[in-house]
Amino acid sequence: MSEQGNGTLFEDEDDIITLKSADGEDIDFVEIAGIAYKGTFYAILQPVELLDGMDDDEALVFKVTRGEDGKDTFTIELDDAVIDAIFAEYNRLLDEAVAKQDDADGEE
Repeated sequence: MSEQGNGTLFEDEDDIITLKSADGEDIDFVEIAGIAYKGTFYAILQPVELLDGMDDDEALVFKVTRGEDGKDTFTIELDDAVIDAIFAEYNRLLDEAVAKQDDADGEE
């Protein structure tokens, strides 16, 4: 069984997700990608406004689960191995998308 996941790259940055921080503050995120990995769905989210200690090219990985109320729950992922795997899959998808675009550009 492959550990490789699959996912979706989001080009529409209008999808803002608002999450509450531990201290109850609302934080807006842009969803960069959704990645399925080992039977679990993860979202790569980038804060709209930089958080303390973050660079502008950094993003966070959240585990997404569906609650009994049907709403998605986002929990920050802290396992470095999972985070590395999610970003590796994201980079693979990005490379694949760029290659497809290059192929399409070459066919014109």
